[in-house]
Amino acid sequence: MATKEFFVQPHGGQLVNLLVDPEKAEALKTESQQYLSLTLSQRQVCDLELLMNGAFSPLAGFMNQADYESVLDRVRLADGTVWPVPIVLDVDQAFAGKLEKGTKIALRDGEGFMPAVLTVEDIWQPDKKREAEKVYGTTSDAHPGVRYLNEVVKPVYISGQIEGIQSPVHHDFESFWDTPQELRALFRKKGWRRVVSFQTSKPMHRLQRDITLQAAKDIQGHILLHPTVGITKPGDLHYYARVRCYQAIRQHFPQNLAMLSLLPLAMRMAGPREALWHAIVSQNYGCSHMIIGPRHAYPPADADGKDQPFYQPEQSRELVNKFSKELDIEIVPVEAMRYVPSKDRFLPASVIEREGLEATDYTDAQLKADLSKGEEIPSWFSYPEVVRELRKAYPPRSKQGFTLFFTGLSGSGKSTLAKIIYAKMLEAGERPVTLLDGDVVRQHLSSELGFSKEHRYLNVNRIGYVASEITKNRGIAICAPIAPYTQMRRSVREMIEPHGDFIEIHVATSLEACEARDRKGLYAKARRGEIPEFTGISDPYEIPEQPELRVNTEGLTPMEAAQDIYLYLLREGYLDTQGVQSDG
Repeated sequence: MATKEFFVQPHGGQLVNLLVDPEKAEALKTESQQYLSLTLSQRQVCDLELLMNGAFSPLAGFMNQADYESVLDRVRLADGTVWPVPIVLDVDQAFAGKLEKGTKIALRDGEGFMPAVLTVEDIWQPDKKREAEKVYGTTSDAHPGVRYLNEVVKPVYISGQIEGIQSPVHHDFESFWDTPQELRALFRKKGWRRVVSFQTSKPMHRLQRDITLQAAKDIQGHILLHPTVGITKPGDLHYYARVRCYQAIRQHFPQNLAMLSLLPLAMRMAGPREALWHAIVSQNYGCSHMIIGPRHAYPPADADGKDQPFYQPEQSRELVNKFSKELDIEIVPVEAMRYVPSKDRFLPASVIEREGLEATDYTDAQLKADLSKGEEIPSWFSYPEVVRELRKAYPPRSKQGFTLFFTGLSGSGKSTLAKIIYAKMLEAGERPVTLLDGDVVRQHLSSELGFSKEHRYLNVNRIGYVASEITKNRGIAICAPIAPYTQMRRSVREMIEPHGDFIEIHVATSLEACEARDRKGLYAKARRGEIPEFTGISDPYEIPEQPELRVNTEGLTPMEAAQDIYLYLLREGYLDTQGVQSDG
């Protein structure tokens, strides 16, 4: 067994190093042809990178069962060291059935690259409900972390010794990727003894600049802008655009006061526990202080812009303070702040309330809406350079890519409506348009798939992937699968929304009307039991609760129903009023 090496630097103590020497790495590459191979998810790749480079010190690998249980119950590893969040390697039942203690696994990313080898030690099946309650404080699927745990995380956890071959290579923004060892060495070279980290998954504006600058003044130190760029919150701007925003705002800091480094961390949105986790990671990167706001690592607001009810304000800071004596990092608390026009500055909420001042808010949702409509952004909110970058990411709706996702029962009319809208978009000739009809996709992309629940998920995910690529490149994707399950529709939405808008159109034609229209005789065959797992008969259709648009085709001609969709697109700004004409 390889002996773990440690790098010793100030602030954060020892760093675990899981990389083997070059000779051993070459031997493992040769031997790995005989190993089982596991393709890691994006979250697992992020976790593995931070395990290997020491950012998750003192962890020396994915957690074993004893550490996992102790973290859930005590917010500590089995040896008593503070650690708040499970870092586990999850696999499916079929793969787990091939494993026993001592099995070697080649860990691979999505492109087949092998960053590490794992030798299996523990294999166990966790109680996910208990994990959700302990880590997230709720079992509700409305919490995105819980939903990911229940829907994406596989049912078996494994642990074991990790032998690192090579850290993942980042081909973008090469000068902004630093390991903890590299960042500590850079701080030492620059003479930075006190460094406050600001970890965020959003673009920075005037308020965030003021907060970080004041924190640096308070500690008489420097600033590390350390944005999370692994997996962030649903609805967050893609990190390429965010990094360009961070680059733009750096010129508004005094020279040599702040530096930018990217953190490949996969957020859990676990609120208080995640804040403590971030503090440990920041100290491992060599920071002496960390900024924690009143809603640090909380889930995003709901569709109406209201805060989710999972955690109380200041709960994150309270948990970090509870363990502060065992950390090698100090917390810089930041109160909620609002803009006060009469003072032309941001002030803490307590000061505003005490002095009875008039304050104004400008939410992320309002920012995105104004950008999509081409509206002016308040000058007090952000800097022109940042807004320019945001406008590239959020062009007016008439210029951005988007997906129209029709869903409904077989025979509801969704394919007909999709074809009409497709024809009208082509007729306008403003942007590239692609029709991804359910039957056509089945023929060309999913011909080997059946109609089991698993295969339906695969089919819809393929449609979602293609639609996301079209949307990302400013085209229009029109999709018309049945997509009967809420989870699959949400998965496609989350795939597309980082690149453009997802417009769910529920074609709400009743089952009775669909059966009456049944030209292919499918419903009759399903009633006779000749077609198993037929949506609406032997398999459920989960009705969308909050689609962007709901259309009932009963009593309407296809062209009349299509006009409802056209008028919605026109009203919401998706059509260029200078270039699109209706003939109806």
